[in-house]
Amino acid sequence: MDGLFQELMNTFPMMNAYLAAGIFLFARLLGFFRMAPVFNRKEMPGMVKIGLILLMTIILTGITKPDVTIIKESFALSILLNMVVGAMLGYVAQLILLAIDAGGDMVNMQMGLSSAMVLDPTTSSQVSIVGKCFQFLGLVLFIQLGGVYWLLSALVHSMEIFPLDATMIPLQELFNLDYVIKLSSNVLYMGLQIASPILLATLGQDIILGVISKTAPQVNVFQLSFLFKPVLGAAIMVWILPMLVNVISDYFLSYSKIF
Repeated sequence: MDGLFQELMNTFPMMNAYLAAGIFLFARLLGFFRMAPVFNRKEMPGMVKIGLILLMTIILTGITKPDVTIIKESFALSILLNMVVGAMLGYVAQLILLAIDAGGDMVNMQMGLSSAMVLDPTTSSQVSIVGKCFQFLGLVLFIQLGGVYWLLSALVHSMEIFPLDATMIPLQELFNLDYVIKLSSNVLYMGLQIASPILLATLGQDIILGVISKTAPQVNVFQLSFLFKPVLGAAIMVWILPMLVNVISDYFLSYSKIF
């Protein structure tokens, strides 16, 4: 296979250079679309994704202006590495949104809605209702703040750091590793910070119900908690929604320079 592409490159230099660059870009975009937020949504039909990948491949191939000698090493290895780099870029961006999902799951569990689960078509798994609402809120804010532009800018910038025909991934240059480590270690911390008002409110309610249970044992406090927790949690969530939007927006903006 490598010999065949080498012969084609010698016969049609520029055509093969652009063809090879297009194949490498297509592989990188495949990995990127598989992991990156917004683009990895399964609500988007597969044919639409493939068409968008092809369109972006054509546009970016003209921007990169590939060299005639783009194929230097194994063709299959270059395709695999480009797919891995694209998936890594998308996964690091997905880490930013995982903190919002963690906060939603904490709120859902504290509100007593752990048994109310829905199917998430993106991950093909059962997720909580409140966690799904937080996920959509984070996704909308991510788009509104220019998250898609950050992702595409990072993808274009990666072509300068990791050329299409490179055989070694420079992690230190491709990512800001300090930000990545901080981001991955703060997923639960940020989720707890988002969910803390509702957690404190429901904790206060549990204390009040515990006092009622001791002072009036005839009151069925266990049944009352199933009624009060979802109502109180929903009321607190609506009340703090403007503050929650500001916190999530500041969180996204703080990691806008991660690439």
